[in-house]
Amino acid sequence: MADLSVFCRRRDKFFSDLGDYAAIIPAAQLVTHHADCDYPFRQNSDFWYLTGFDEPNAVALFLPYRPIGERYILFVLPKESGAEVWNGFRWGTKGVLSNFDVDIAHPLNELPKRLSHYLEGAEGIAFRIGKHSHLEPLILRTWSEHLQKLPRSGLAPLSMIAPCPILHNMRLRKDDFEIDRIRLASKISAEAHELARDYACPGMNERTLQAAIEKYFLDKGARGPAYGSIVASGDNACVLHYVSNNSIMKNGDLVLIDAGCSLDDYYNGDITRTFPVNGQFSGEQKALYEIVLESQLAAIKSVRPGSNAEDVHLTALKYLIDGLIDIGLLVGEVDSIIEQQSYSHLYMHRTGHWLGLDVHDVGAYRLGDYHLNLEPGMVLTVEPGIYISDRLPVSEGQPEIGERWKGIGIRIEDDVLVSKEGVEVLSERAAKKVIDMED
Repeated sequence: MADLSVFCRRRDKFFSDLGDYAAIIPAAQLVTHHADCDYPFRQNSDFWYLTGFDEPNAVALFLPYRPIGERYILFVLPKESGAEVWNGFRWGTKGVLSNFDVDIAHPLNELPKRLSHYLEGAEGIAFRIGKHSHLEPLILRTWSEHLQKLPRSGLAPLSMIAPCPILHNMRLRKDDFEIDRIRLASKISAEAHELARDYACPGMNERTLQAAIEKYFLDKGARGPAYGSIVASGDNACVLHYVSNNSIMKNGDLVLIDAGCSLDDYYNGDITRTFPVNGQFSGEQKALYEIVLESQLAAIKSVRPGSNAEDVHLTALKYLIDGLIDIGLLVGEVDSIIEQQSYSHLYMHRTGHWLGLDVHDVGAYRLGDYHLNLEPGMVLTVEPGIYISDRLPVSEGQPEIGERWKGIGIRIEDDVLVSKEGVEVLSERAAKKVIDMED
């Protein structure tokens, strides 16, 4: 079980930022896969961030306006031997009180009768409307009942806000504990990529590489893959979210692997590498790979405090476009091509995203008209790419693409920490130089 002091510090900060609002944060529910079988449980990241409690259906109340000892309330599924025989251990209320630093614990079925009491004295309610349909009617009904009392008592939670701006601003800035966990997830993920490159050969099914990577995750104590692993050879690599992973890798193809592990406390790695299945780039493959690599290295170098995610993207984009002009796949001036987005048939996504408890982690990229500055403790991916196929029409004014280029998809992605010194590449164990990609 994780160090409880980590969650306690987060709750203290959350209480401070809430003012006199009551926050209601639900756990995730089980999701049916088919018939009476559920998908493996994955806890709601906001709930986990504040509680460290890994059971479904629980509800946490955070009540900063109440006396000490009545501020953190958890409603949980009760101990029930029949249910535990089928679905495993439950902590129950006594176990929660003894092991999770909770002020008060109640059985989940008591939430409807107790919620109104706990909301008394709140200035408002912090609850995310539209995300928890099983609880929303109860929350809205209880809020409405309090509003009906307002003319008589003068006291009621008057407004409802989303807790996301507070929580997600906290989650965007990682502390030392979180950084160490993401560093470990990135390390395991990078080692799996190295294993895959050594293992791959022509005639192998993409699925065999997927199995090797995900086995390594499990062998190293991870929960499993952080997302659906992408193992895309040949033209499959031009499909950004290709997850079929069932083609035979051919001699002369590249294979793009986008895979990362998730630890038992949900921190993630997210790495992409592209390499020749037979150990040798063709001339066209190498030319494109070198463009993507140069773009990625320049973008990573631009990551530093005071910069922003848009700067990182534009740096990568300029290098990509400049390289594509050099080899004749684009024509024109770099700034004009960017303004007209006439590169988008070859590169159609952003250059990265926040990384943390969610693979595409929470947090703003801009505040109104201003881009959010990077700060030490933020973690993001840097992942430029080039994808050449007939799936998208060539942008107006750009040259038609010769057949020798088609079916080549390349992406290089690393996990990057903004540090006081500038940048730390957490996934550096996964090689990416041309000489390392070839036998």
